[in-house]
Amino acid sequence: MAELVLKDLVIKYGKVTALDKLNLTIKDGELVTLLGPSGCGKTTTLRSVSGFLPVQEGEIFLNGKRITDIAPEKRGIGLVFQNYALWPHMTVFKNLAFGLELRKMPAEEIKRKVAAVLASVKMEEYADRFPRQLSGGQQQRVALARAIILEPDILLLDEPLSNLDALLREQMRFEIAAIHSRLGITTMYVTHDQTEAMVISDRIVVMRNGRVMQEGKPEDIYMRPQNKFVAGFMGTTCFVKGVVAQLDGERCVLRTDDGIELYGIATGLNVGQNALAAIRPEYILLGSRAVAGSAEVNRFRAQVDRSNFTGELFDYQLRLGNNFIRAKEYEAKTVYELGQTIDIKIDEERLPIVYDTDSGATAV
Repeated sequence: MAELVLKDLVIKYGKVTALDKLNLTIKDGELVTLLGPSGCGKTTTLRSVSGFLPVQEGEIFLNGKRITDIAPEKRGIGLVFQNYALWPHMTVFKNLAFGLELRKMPAEEIKRKVAAVLASVKMEEYADRFPRQLSGGQQQRVALARAIILEPDILLLDEPLSNLDALLREQMRFEIAAIHSRLGITTMYVTHDQTEAMVISDRIVVMRNGRVMQEGKPEDIYMRPQNKFVAGFMGTTCFVKGVVAQLDGERCVLRTDDGIELYGIATGLNVGQNALAAIRPEYILLGSRAVAGSAEVNRFRAQVDRSNFTGELFDYQLRLGNNFIRAKEYEAKTVYELGQTIDIKIDEERLPIVYDTDSGATAV
């Protein structure tokens, strides 16, 4: 069992509050990603858990044991740095064996463990190479192997893919997810890349200004954001302002200032409250596809204001009443002209109605 609990953590840099009463639990075997823009507190959280940054208020527990003031090397934590931090003068084998040698482990057992861990990251044939002889992705695997060979209770990864090119980064996302699935080590992962977080995570924690804005499964964070910040950070989103006109459980109707009624889903809102419709371009149907069904809900007439062809899709900007929204159409059989008025349909099941984090609302 390896459960990590952070309770009311506060860390300040001068007058700047980096962590503001942060509470978080990572369950045994879970991979949780801290996601957010630069300065949101995600790396500060990881450094406090590792022991390299002292906590000014609050407590950290690992497996029920308070580790807030314990030295980093005694916490049972494996840490993978952004720059890999491999020893350049040592082979891959020696990089992995070094920590075991410090523990006075017998040579034959060291060979066995190094071979097993290299196999787990698919690097067994590179044991005799030096880091300079490896690609970026291979170095990243070795850094992972070095962290897990000591059998830590918890694994911390600080933006480990940020130095890789786009194609290799995409490949390594799946590699890390597969390694975690095989080993089942409780893991805290830090990134600012939304796609990366969606691919690898059991749970995502979206942070802003040292606080948790929302946490949940990747699909819930993307499909059901609870506020403007999360909706805007997770992919392309167009916001339309309005007032909550009706609520029936999670079913919500938002009425805009020009009388348009948008049907969507919401939690934590009240009738009469100012809110935003978070419209994602991929969930809008255009033209004949918009009128194919019988339901009239969220079916409107909109004017094409801009059209861009990217190769794989057409990206349209549309005027809907007093607002502009975007729509993306793949495999388009019809190309819409500037100024043309067309039918559109917004998927009500994929239209979150959220509160406005820029109007003074607080985090969860």
